[in-house]
Amino acid sequence: MAHEYDISCDDGVELLVNEQEIEAIFDLVLKEEGITRPCMVSISFVSNERIQKLNADWRGQDKPTDVISLECERPDEPGLGEGVPCELGDIVIASEYVVQQAVGFGTTAADECRMLLIHGLLHLLGYDHLEDAEAEEMEAREDELLQLIHTDGDLARVNFTRHKDD
Repeated sequence: MAHEYDISCDDGVELLVNEQEIEAIFDLVLKEEGITRPCMVSISFVSNERIQKLNADWRGQDKPTDVISLECERPDEPGLGEGVPCELGDIVIASEYVVQQAVGFGTTAADECRMLLIHGLLHLLGYDHLEDAEAEEMEAREDELLQLIHTDGDLARVNFTRHKDD
């Protein structure tokens, strides 16, 4: 089973980790989450201006943010035929925002991106952080998954619930 990833980076925007690492992180998360159906995910690295427009259009918040996940299908949807790939959705990351955010949280831009890739993919798989219990569950899962990947520093117990109010 091979997953498909469409990775793009807007002109003038920095790709914070290489494509092979993005694919490896996603393969690991999907495996650890027990996903056996082939999945397709689009990952875009964009400007602060572009993510602000998406945030306003999709979430009603006219401000930039670090990551937005736009769900399409879930791997367990009954309407998907046997062996038919699941189009999980799109993950959009604002590289400039992430670089600035990393400084504030004492991480590298690459580590912040790694965390956001996991965070964004978990959203596509149904995790959320609107309620405290959901946030704790998602945060714990992110912690577990981060321990399984290469990082520049110690990302254990980063305060993921910083996304709770977004």
